Amino acid sequence: MNAPLPIQPRDKAEILAQALPYIRQFHGKTLVIKYGGNAMTDPALQQDFAEDVVLLKLVGMNPVVVHGGGPQIEAALKRLGKQGRFIQGMRVTDAETMEVVEWVLAGEVQQDIVGLINQVGGKAVGLTGRDGGLIRARKLKLLDHKDPSVEHDVGQVGEIVAVDCSVVQALQDDAFIPVVSPIGFGADNESYNINADVVASRLATELQAEKLLLLTNIPGVLDKAGQLLPELTAAQIDALIQDGTISGGMLPKLAGAIEAAKAGVNAVHIVDGRVPHAMLLEVLTDQAYGTMIRG
Repeated sequence: MNAPLPIQPRDKAEILAQALPYIRQFHGKTLVIKYGGNAMTDPALQQDFAEDVVLLKLVGMNPVVVHGGGPQIEAALKRLGKQGRFIQGMRVTDAETMEVVEWVLAGEVQQDIVGLINQVGGKAVGLTGRDGGLIRARKLKLLDHKDPSVEHDVGQVGEIVAVDCSVVQALQDDAFIPVVSPIGFGADNESYNINADVVASRLATELQAEKLLLLTNIPGVLDKAGQLLPELTAAQIDALIQDGTISGGMLPKLAGAIEAAKAGVNAVHIVDGRVPHAMLLEVLTDQAYGTMIRG
């Protein structure tokens, strides 16, 4: 197999020049990035992600990272002999599972991400919903999406009551990159596991982000034939949910995306995180790798 030809200096310069309008357009703007899927578990993609985040910061944008950690939580539960269970894409979280969620997300996973970003020249700081009173939550009442009269008990899974972004904004102003674990706290100081897509969408709304990027394990939203849908409206998404095309973990992802789009986030993208430097391509070129959601 032949090695790829090196890019000539003239071509490199042309590529950089093509990124200039996007750098100008998004300079000083906030980008909220939900980091999950293969991008979190493949070492090469982890490196790409960290480099992308640092580059966006260095050219004057304000990336905020919200991470998931489903595979890591699942692996930790298995080591304890527990089997994960999901209802409508939400992890059922009893007290023991909540302990695991906290030490995996706010410990192992968050510190790995902070370390990766710092290693490539960034200044990342880890946060949970407790820090600076960032995310107040209460127990989620999960209604069955087919029969709203049925309510599912998913344990210590939370819905967001209020968000105070002052700690995130203070870090941004000091040239730091916030890395947020999706854990909220309740009125009695109890912890809640919150879907990371929902947290990313709410933060994007509160921060008046220019873009919300949701990295995932698939090309984007797919139709029944498995073909990519490059752009969707809220009405089209509702129809796809009703006919069963969209289900499982994509439900909270899309619910949050629609909410953010309707609340004024200029662009919401579900991005194929398996593509090297997909985030950079999404922000700095006109090449899309996923589905754009419109309110």
